[in-house]
Amino acid sequence: MSLGLLIPGVTLVAAGEPDLIIYAVFGSFAGMYGRADSRPLRLLHQSQGAVLLLSGALAGVLLSQAHAGGAFVVLLATVWAVGGSLVADYFGLRPEGPFYGVFALGALAGVPAGLASPSVLMLVACGGALVALAIGLVARGVPAPYGTSLADRFREHRQRDRAAAVTHAIRYGSAVLVAGGVALVLGLGHVNWAIAGAAVTLAAADPRGRVRRATHRVVGTVVGLAVTALVLAPGFPPLALAVIVICLLFPTELFMAVNYAVALSFFTPMIMLMAELAHPIGVRELVTDRGLGTLVGVAVALVVNWAIRDADPGDTKGPANGA
Repeated sequence: MSLGLLIPGVTLVAAGEPDLIIYAVFGSFAGMYGRADSRPLRLLHQSQGAVLLLSGALAGVLLSQAHAGGAFVVLLATVWAVGGSLVADYFGLRPEGPFYGVFALGALAGVPAGLASPSVLMLVACGGALVALAIGLVARGVPAPYGTSLADRFREHRQRDRAAAVTHAIRYGSAVLVAGGVALVLGLGHVNWAIAGAAVTLAAADPRGRVRRATHRVVGTVVGLAVTALVLAPGFPPLALAVIVICLLFPTELFMAVNYAVALSFFTPMIMLMAELAHPIGVRELVTDRGLGTLVGVAVALVVNWAIRDADPGDTKGPANGA
């Protein structure tokens, strides 16, 4: 993943456009999908993940261009979360759920229009996705079992039955809607942090995992916000901030598979600095909105996790093709 983020990041810095890094990064997140798959299946899953990411990014860019209010952003994010969850489950994507696409929608909707035309912004995002797909194509993959076709492997990865997929989508939609609504009522300037906090908490596969994910999210975000404040306090120029963002890629990937809280302590400042590059709002507002938004999102997700239980695993599954 780091190389997939590094190449477009360095390219944009060299071109004098560090404020556009956030668009390239959301496209580059396609490289997170299918990392434990064989090359053909990984390419398929990363392509599907790229479609989810880029559709979320496109929705965010269009919302920004339309100067959409927070309420409309929350409503569209809710609809997108439900649809994205169903699509992610249908294709058996790993990481699970629609989190990264929802995150892209909310974050880019909060960037004011005017950085560049929508076509240029989406070209940057698509470029990031293409770099990630190219790296995934040439990187070493897990060998597929002998005599197993790509179609067979694809079907094996679609494990969640129809009832569980619908329950999961309702859980996502409910959490995003309520978390965004609470953020609006509290007057938080950026509802995307609450939306993201809710969505990422629900990305774990089971209720206990969601509680653990919530704890890691809060701890990692608090540490990450402290790091963000320290980095922004000296008033570094945009070029220096862009270099710091690129440097944060490597520890983020290093710890993502080891400890989510530690990874977030690097991922949080990386995302925050990218947001500040695209739309400078100051340290205090940035840190306050992110901190309160995360707490709101996590709290709402935990309540929804308790209220909307997983479907009974003994329920009859739908047809193998999901139709």
